[in-house]
Amino acid sequence: MSVRLGGALKELRIHLCQTNKQSAGVRDFIQHNYVSIKKENPGFPILIRECSGVEPKIWARYARACETVTPLSNLSASQVMEIFRKLAG
Repeated sequence: MSVRLGGALKELRIHLCQTNKQSAGVRDFIQHNYVSIKKENPGFPILIRECSGVEPKIWARYARACETVTPLSNLSASQVMEIFRKLAG
């Protein structure tokens, strides 16, 4: 699994809840993929924010201050990975 981050993409922020079932796929994604993605992209900012009761989402910040937000509620870890790869584009 290889994901190269950079180019127009400047930052990724992931918000999730530590306990609710809506965030289960995001927690799985982070547990199984975060370390390898960071090893491949050591200088790229990937921010993970946990907050009780929050809806899981991922924000992508691109050049020229453009941002997109994608909800991640009730997705599996593989679906989260698909979205992650699309954002990395």
